[in-house]
Amino acid sequence: MSEARMTWRPLRWLFSRHAAKTLLWLVLVVAAAVGANVAGIYLVGSVAAWERWLAASAGYFFIWRLCLYGGTAYGWVWMRRRLLAREDSTQARRRLIRAEVAGVLAIVALEASLLMQAA
Repeated sequence: MSEARMTWRPLRWLFSRHAAKTLLWLVLVVAAAVGANVAGIYLVGSVAAWERWLAASAGYFFIWRLCLYGGTAYGWVWMRRRLLAREDSTQARRRLIRAEVAGVLAIVALEASLLMQAA
């Protein structure tokens, strides 16, 4: 195998269809967030008014996030049952536990950072 071909292989994942779809979703989510902020600033008239509206609506956003977390937890339990019924090994259980711990830590870190911003 030539040296050029060997150096190309490790970077092959970078140009895969899955990576392109993931990148497209990421761009769409960021564009939607930017669009929502621009529209909000336009509707309320200024960046300062938009920040005041966001601060005043923080409680509603917290309730919305709690609903999202609840829906995600319900879906996770459903998926977990199906996965363990299909693949009942200690390695699968360990992977699930690692994913669960990482998910809970990410949510706690997100909520803690939002609480620290509000204080």
